[in-house]
Amino acid sequence: MSINRRSKNITEGVARAPNRSMYYGMGYQETDFGKPMVGVANGHSTITPCNSGLQKLADAAVIGLKEAGANPQIFGTPTISDGMAMGTEGMKYSLVSREVIADCVETCVGGQWMDGVMVIGGCDKNMPGGMMGMLRANVPAIYIYGGTILPGKYKGQDLNIVSVFEAVGQFSAGKMSEEDFCQIERRAIPGSGSCGGMYTANTMSSSFEALGMSLPYSSTMANVENEVLDNVKRAAKVLVEAVKADLKPRDIVTKQAIENAIAVIMATGGSTNAVLHYLAIAHAAGVDFQLDDVERLRRKVPVICDLKPSGKYLAIDLHRAGGIPAVMKELHKAGLLHGEALTITGQTVAEVLAGVPDLSPDQDVIRPVGQPIYAEGHLAILKGNLSPEGAVAKITGLKNPVITGPARVFDDEQSALAAIMAGKIQAGDVMVLRYLGPQGGPGMPEMLAPTGALIGQGLGESVGLITDGRFSGGTWGMVVGHVAPEAYAGGTIALVQEGDSITIDAHQLLLQLNVPDAELQQRKAVWVKPAPRYTRGVLAKFAKNASSASTGAVLDRFED
Repeated sequence: MSINRRSKNITEGVARAPNRSMYYGMGYQETDFGKPMVGVANGHSTITPCNSGLQKLADAAVIGLKEAGANPQIFGTPTISDGMAMGTEGMKYSLVSREVIADCVETCVGGQWMDGVMVIGGCDKNMPGGMMGMLRANVPAIYIYGGTILPGKYKGQDLNIVSVFEAVGQFSAGKMSEEDFCQIERRAIPGSGSCGGMYTANTMSSSFEALGMSLPYSSTMANVENEVLDNVKRAAKVLVEAVKADLKPRDIVTKQAIENAIAVIMATGGSTNAVLHYLAIAHAAGVDFQLDDVERLRRKVPVICDLKPSGKYLAIDLHRAGGIPAVMKELHKAGLLHGEALTITGQTVAEVLAGVPDLSPDQDVIRPVGQPIYAEGHLAILKGNLSPEGAVAKITGLKNPVITGPARVFDDEQSALAAIMAGKIQAGDVMVLRYLGPQGGPGMPEMLAPTGALIGQGLGESVGLITDGRFSGGTWGMVVGHVAPEAYAGGTIALVQEGDSITIDAHQLLLQLNVPDAELQQRKAVWVKPAPRYTRGVLAKFAKNASSASTGAVLDRFED
């Protein structure tokens, strides 16, 4: 009997003939109609180095799927380069693209009644967008990461995209020569692949291994090395077997699987964006997973990987030290993973890890759980009158993640960056960047330009920064993002005035505006919601429909 969903559901005779005729026009033979049709969502694009090396993976997928007895059908998904859009109005389209990618995958798989899908992506939002689309479509699926970039080199130092943003701050502060600045700019990105630290792309790809939706070792490979092509062909065979077994994404992406993914994110020092994206992924999967679950896991799982942005090494170094399987084995031995969780291979996590070697003593990228870099995870959920729904802070790499200082208030990113570059921000200040949330931004843009400039000027540990927007995975410092409710929705962050005292206390998980409740009520009474920045098009649709950051900023969270 055919395992092709389309063959099983199209009626015989006249109704079937036009449908089959379209496929004959693409070179199908009669025997092809008994084979599974597997979509290949191809994120190739020359927009960004993250995606410019994906076509070879799509080509390998076609070969692998045909060899495994399937009919591949390629369709495209878009991408936005966060690194290129950073600090511009274009950055507002980044999170929006997550939803567009999810819609593309769901639409093509559903509209063409595909039997399975392989999603290939590179840049940050390719991963959560692809995963959300796979979960919505819920046919057998596997995620293929395009691979990390190799480091650039200058004066014996490894470079990556964050090196450039931090160099801006150093150059503006007179701490770097123009020649060095220009050389770093030219050398930081040596070729194709996604940004090299444990930033958002590598965080999400690594977590997909732990989630069970990508093959072991696949998430930290370099795009320019041949093993990425071998991985695609193996993945094609695994996916076709999953189609035969009817093993679907929602069978794999359970609460246990999501907890495994979050554990790996904590252990590797991953991006704050992962919190937002896993809330959205859980929503797509129909899994009850909330911000409080993130904080519960943070307290259990130590940081055991010495990775940028707050550590020493890049993703390719992690790969050479044993990759995500080595990290997972350490966590599993310590009872910090659900070993019974299922993976796309049909094996459990415990079965996959059984053959993984112990840590090599010749590397110091990954530490044993008993000798962590930090005893608890780094992504803390802060609450208080400034963020009653919660906010996300990355608290590693700081000597003392506590500050109380005067508010320096900005209603957009550009004026905040200008103040930093002009030397108007001093140690002890707490910058407030608002009206940058899912609805207010709209699109919740990232703040790598301001945070990179603060680091470059030596203010990373002495200036606080809070925002209802997001941060790049490359951000570190005394920063708190995803403040909810956002300013545009009338959250307390909208009521902050210049000079108000604000406390960020990661030890107490507190984000507090030190103003009496009566005063805040008076301010709330006269607050006026700003007019929307966009009234047509994709940004207007996102602003109208986006849920709070505390629930993933998704567009299909409808109230009964």
